[in-house]
Amino acid sequence: MLAAGNGDRFHNGTRNSKLLHPLLGQPLLLRTLDSARDAGVDAITVVVGYQADRVRALVEGSAPRGVKIAFAHNPDWRLENGVSVLAARPLIDAMRFAVLMGDHVFEPAVLSRLLRYPMQDNESVLAVDARAVPPAVAAEATKVRRDGSRIVAIGKDLDEYDALDTGMFVCAPVLFDALERARAQGDTTLSGGIRELASLGLMRAAEVGDATWCDIDTVSDLEAAESALGAASERA
Repeated sequence: MLAAGNGDRFHNGTRNSKLLHPLLGQPLLLRTLDSARDAGVDAITVVVGYQADRVRALVEGSAPRGVKIAFAHNPDWRLENGVSVLAARPLIDAMRFAVLMGDHVFEPAVLSRLLRYPMQDNESVLAVDARAVPPAVAAEATKVRRDGSRIVAIGKDLDEYDALDTGMFVCAPVLFDALERARAQGDTTLSGGIRELASLGLMRAAEVGDATWCDIDTVSDLEAAESALGAASERA
C-alpha cells in the first residue's frame, strides 16, 4: 500500500497528508485498508514517507482486524511512486502481491477478482477501466493500450489508448527488477516498471466492468468519490 507521497494537489487548507483526510467520515487510508481486507488480503506493507509518524500512528491505532501490518519507509518520497514500491522489496516474499495506492478507493470485489486472475509464471495484471470518460478526466489519468488481454503501452501521454489505469495491480516479484531497470534510465514511476514488463509480454489487463473506483488527487475528487460511493451503496 503506497502511502508515502505528500498529495501536493490536495489543497484543503492544511499541510496534513491527504490520506488522513476523512472520506464519508473515515480517514482515506483506513478506508483503502478496509477495502483490501474485505477483498481477502490478510497482510499489508504500508510504505510511508511524508508525515510518516502521523500516517503510521493512524494505521497502528485503527488498522483493520485480522490484517498483519508492516511498514516500509521511503526517504525519497518526493520522487515518483516506483521508488515507494522498491522500498517495500525487503519485506515482500510472496510469489505474488498486490500493489495498491493509498489514495485510491475501490469496491473490494474488484481486488478480489484481480487476486484470482489466472496468470503464467512472472506475469502481472493491472485492473483497467475501459469506460468512456470526459476528456478532462482522461487528461489527468494514466492511460493503457492493449492487444487482447496484454498491455502493450502505458503512460499519461499516450495518444492512442483503450483503457485507464486504476492503480490496482497484482504482481510477480520480477516487478522489482523491472523498476530498477526503469530507474537506471531515469524513470522512477511505477508505470516505468510496468512498461518494462509489458515489453517482455508479462503484463496483463483485467477490466473492472461497472465497478466503482476513484483516484483522489484533489478536494473535488474527494467530493466526487463521496457521491460515487454513496450511489454504489444504494445500488448494493
